[in-house]
Amino acid sequence: MSATVDIHSMKEQIKNGKAILTGVFLQFVLLPFLGFAVVKALNLSHAMGITLLVVTSSPGGSYSNWWCSLFNADLALSVTMTAISTLLSVLTLPVNLLLYTRFSYEDDVVGVLDWGSLFTALVIVISAIGMGLLTSAKISSHKFNIVANKVGNLSGIALVVFSAALSSSGGDSQLWDHSWKFYVGVMAPCVLGLFFANILTSCLGLKKPERVTVSVECCYQNVGIATSVALTMFEGDELSEAMGVPLFYGLVEALVLGVYCLIAWKLGWTKAPSDDPIWKVLATSYEVLAAEAKELEAIEVSYMQENNDGAESVSEFGDTIFHYFRLDCGGGRKEPKDKLPTHTAEIKPSIKTKETELPCRTDETIQKDDDTVETIQSIDQSSVNSCQSENTGTKIHDEADV
Repeated sequence: MSATVDIHSMKEQIKNGKAILTGVFLQFVLLPFLGFAVVKALNLSHAMGITLLVVTSSPGGSYSNWWCSLFNADLALSVTMTAISTLLSVLTLPVNLLLYTRFSYEDDVVGVLDWGSLFTALVIVISAIGMGLLTSAKISSHKFNIVANKVGNLSGIALVVFSAALSSSGGDSQLWDHSWKFYVGVMAPCVLGLFFANILTSCLGLKKPERVTVSVECCYQNVGIATSVALTMFEGDELSEAMGVPLFYGLVEALVLGVYCLIAWKLGWTKAPSDDPIWKVLATSYEVLAAEAKELEAIEVSYMQENNDGAESVSEFGDTIFHYFRLDCGGGRKEPKDKLPTHTAEIKPSIKTKETELPCRTDETIQKDDDTVETIQSIDQSSVNSCQSENTGTKIHDEADV
């Protein structure tokens, strides 16, 4: 997914401190606290509560990038936040577990963490993101970004199907044989986190696609860490109960965030038009299209600036003469001379917009586009006499056909 991101968009999002800090707060402060609050409020069992605290304290999962790409949220921000959260998790995961497990069960969960798996996941995520961004910057092609986006989306779908099949094959978890506290307790942090994330990001004035991305990153967790903790800490019935927590949370986050992304798209919170067909939204990366359009606009502006010297000149009387050029599209068809080409709106207007004779005058006050008033001494008295004797005028509009 990182190969989909335009490198310039990535650089902009790295500087987006408000969105990144908001996401870090939601993922590593709010969500772990919500997990702790649910554990205490429902008085969850030892195995269930410990595993849920590990889930809510874990870094974001890689599927968050897939959801943001599929529904056209801010993918550049999502990739940035995934990399940052993975790095920070080395510090925040043990701190949150030390804090909340001691208050809940007085267990040493940090001691049984599989640090090898955690660092392996960190290296894989950072390497994958770095290689994708490096490839995108090296090739620097929007066509490549589009192809990478399609490959990433297809890979995400394949991984979802594979994970679902693998999870359903493990009968030890007995997913649907628990009390109501299990389902409410595991579901609550994800739903509440999504609710508070949307409120906070809206109050902070983040752009709508950024709100969607931050909300997804807040709630989508890496459940693999909790699975490894459950396998290490528990046995027998407790193991069955503990293994059900990351499995059910994974199903809940996929379902809840899928519905949320659909609603956000229809409300106009993503980069995809809300009236586009769903198949087009899922198959198109509007972020890549926007980056391509921005690049073309920059080329056009650069071309106009480079050719700005020839767009105007000064007459012998001090008048500014603007030159307009019309590009005929073929067939020998020409527009009327008094009709200006549309692209000339980018050039600062001349004193008059139509080709007219400039009467002999001394001083004239000109009202410009930028609401400034300027007095121009166009022709002195000697020029007036000369102008009257020759009965000629000075044209301020010079148009040439190219």
